[in-house]
Amino acid sequence: MISPPETAIPIDAIAQALTVALGARDHYTRVHCDRVVQLSEALGKHLGLTSKELEHLSLGARFHDLGKIGIPDTVLRKPEPFEAHEWECMKQHVVIGEQIVLAINGGRVSSVARTVRHHHEHFDGSGYPDGLKGSAIPLDARIISVVDSYDAMIARRPYHDARDHRAVMDILNSESGSKHDPDLVHAFGAVIENS
Repeated sequence: MISPPETAIPIDAIAQALTVALGARDHYTRVHCDRVVQLSEALGKHLGLTSKELEHLSLGARFHDLGKIGIPDTVLRKPEPFEAHEWECMKQHVVIGEQIVLAINGGRVSSVARTVRHHHEHFDGSGYPDGLKGSAIPLDARIISVVDSYDAMIARRPYHDARDHRAVMDILNSESGSKHDPDLVHAFGAVIENS
């Protein structure tokens, strides 16, 4: 008896499965990623990205913290700020996430894999993992960096209370040009004020 040919699993199904896996591992990170997707898409639309570019941005935002699946509980769930060695461990989530996305894509580099790897690069080159600077950082990663920072500060975490919107925007504006792309901070301010 001949079995029917196997069909490729659609990327949407893979994305949903990984989202469920991340939620099972760390519910907070799953909810955070959902908010980052929504805000990143809003900013991408404001910037005039094409539907294909928005699709890639959305996947990058959905998967940006996927690598936290590989971070030990003692670090991932620590209720206070990290020691230096714990911070080095946490920084590996971008590389782990990139490896997962590369595996989905048959080892081929994709814009989504680059976005996941570089969403913690800083505009002035002081970020990680590669110290990229300015426009060398993929646009999607620069977008997610702004949105990720906003959501991390606006939400309550075990080691800090939620900040109010105005305070968070003041911080983002103070980091404009160093941590974040100043044009994107400005555009995000317009988007979030109207959301």
